[in-house]
Amino acid sequence: MNSKQRKDQVAYLGPIEETWRVFRIMSEFVEGFELMSRCEAGVSVFGSARVTADQRYYWMAEAMGRELALRGFAVITGGGSGIMEAANKGAYEAGGTSIGLNIYLPQEQAANPYQNVSMDFRYFFCRKVMFVKYAVAFVCFPGGFGTMDEFFEAMTLIQTAKTPRFPVLLMGSQFWNPLVDWMRKFQLTDNGFISPEDLDLFIVTDDIAQAVNVIEENHRHEVSRAREEAEAARSAAMSPFTAEGTRTGQKPVTPSPRRRSGFEDLKR
Repeated sequence: MNSKQRKDQVAYLGPIEETWRVFRIMSEFVEGFELMSRCEAGVSVFGSARVTADQRYYWMAEAMGRELALRGFAVITGGGSGIMEAANKGAYEAGGTSIGLNIYLPQEQAANPYQNVSMDFRYFFCRKVMFVKYAVAFVCFPGGFGTMDEFFEAMTLIQTAKTPRFPVLLMGSQFWNPLVDWMRKFQLTDNGFISPEDLDLFIVTDDIAQAVNVIEENHRHEVSRAREEAEAARSAAMSPFTAEGTRTGQKPVTPSPRRRSGFEDLKR
């Protein structure tokens, strides 16, 4: 088979494969929504898979997972090793909900054993939706490209108001502060690519208790606000005024139905 024949064959088979891929994507979203809709208050925790159990950031992530679970939050991670394992472990051993959203990779990912809720994803973008949609906060420990991807995606969604603002905690000041300095100099001061208030969209800290307090306080506020909005919506539905501004009034009293309808009378 020459190159032209191979190209023609790919062009012919491509649309069929792409059509079926749409259904695989849909099924992954449906399964993810069904599973994660049971998660009322989750916190997505990100960080390097290469951190080992004898390193400080592993201990911090484990303590974070434990503290979140003790305060009633579900811990959501990518289900792998390193920081993900540590956060899942802390939540799991504290008796909390420990969620692992695992991913198919060319190099097989070993799912950590500290998950009591888990799902395997083929597509990164489906998985990323679950991290955002079902989380009340993001916690980012030191990590590589994947961690940066999740952090900056959260910044983009919040900055553009595509999602309501939620707490984004960057754990490990020694790791994150140089990045913040770079953002302040090159993105803000030198080029004006971001606004001064954009640097307030996240918090850098080394304090586990402080981070969880921020998450808990914000969640309490959001729950209260949601209740107020629901009550306002119910009140609006029972408003004495119509949409055009006139009074609603009382529903007319309908007389008992006659044997024949008015239309039947007209026909006669």
